Amino acid sequence: MAASSASREPFTQGVSAVLNSWPVLQIAVDNGFGGVYGQQKADWLVDVVQQYFHDNADLQQYEVEDFISQLMDQEFDTVVDDGSLPQVSKQLIQMFSQWKQGALQQLSHTVQSLTQKKTQRAKVTAPPTESDQESDEETQDEEDGWTVVRKKK
Repeated sequence: MAASSASREPFTQGVSAVLNSWPVLQIAVDNGFGGVYGQQKADWLVDVVQQYFHDNADLQQYEVEDFISQLMDQEFDTVVDDGSLPQVSKQLIQMFSQWKQGALQQLSHTVQSLTQKKTQRAKVTAPPTESDQESDEETQDEEDGWTVVRKKK
């Protein structure tokens, strides 16, 4: 289907809704897995994925999974192994199918429901390291060469 960029907009919004509500991408962006430009990479990912659908005919779910997996690995140093990639790929394929068939009302409804269900962004925190634990200790040098280490109260 030779579509202008204006008519591609509903599908682009669908791709954006799916990827922006995907916890794996949220965690990668929020925790800097993509570097300082993580959010820009996430926005770019939306454009690249929608373009991938337009450039390739009859995409299979495994092809979409492989493509997104490769992008996540290259751009965010993230290997997606939580089982969510098949679900994301399936949603994207369904949305593209709706868009191709002209079911824009249904596509719009799907996008709205995804936007409303958008999960709260998770923040990953690292467990305390030894150096963090040492900061809770107080050192005191004794005159005889020994060092006494006491926990702070």
